[in-house]
Amino acid sequence: MTEATVDRREAVRELIGDTGVLMVTGLGNAANDLAALTDQGDHVFAMDGAMGAAVSVGLGLALAQPTRRVVVVTGDGELLMNVGALATVAVQRPDNLAVLCLDNSVYGLTGDQATHTAHGADLTAMALAAGFPAATTVREAGELGAARELLHKDGLAFVRVAVAPGNTRYDALDRNGESIRLRFRRALAGDPRLG
Repeated sequence: MTEATVDRREAVRELIGDTGVLMVTGLGNAANDLAALTDQGDHVFAMDGAMGAAVSVGLGLALAQPTRRVVVVTGDGELLMNVGALATVAVQRPDNLAVLCLDNSVYGLTGDQATHTAHGADLTAMALAAGFPAATTVREAGELGAARELLHKDGLAFVRVAVAPGNTRYDALDRNGESIRLRFRRALAGDPRLG
């Protein structure tokens, strides 16, 4: 069962654009897409390799930086690894946090094995049931504008985009934790390049 009509890279470009919000990515395509889109911008903390941790790290960052907007960009497989984090986020309810789930219904980097969303698990319904005040699913490119607004305005939000399977290679992705940490600290210090 596939409902995907949205190209993932186009969705990321439309939803994130060139904003300087602080971003935490899940592994794989989310990390590759954001690194490519931002030229590995200082404001992107790419967690390539810590499966299941993106939402929790994003929550910690949002609580530590209450005046900055934080967007977590992750996939369905990574989010399913720690779906309970949605409940913790909803209990804490930071007004400066949004979660963007790029749901292709497969574990793309390990051979396209079906995730639970391919069998009917509804991550948007889970976010709402956990207590997110705003959550939506995007199934068509024409719905991206409203989703972008939800991601970037004040308030806790969850956006799931049904995207087609397919992997993005980005061989230049920096996987060195120390250099990622140092770049991200520049973003936290308010580097003017982030506009």
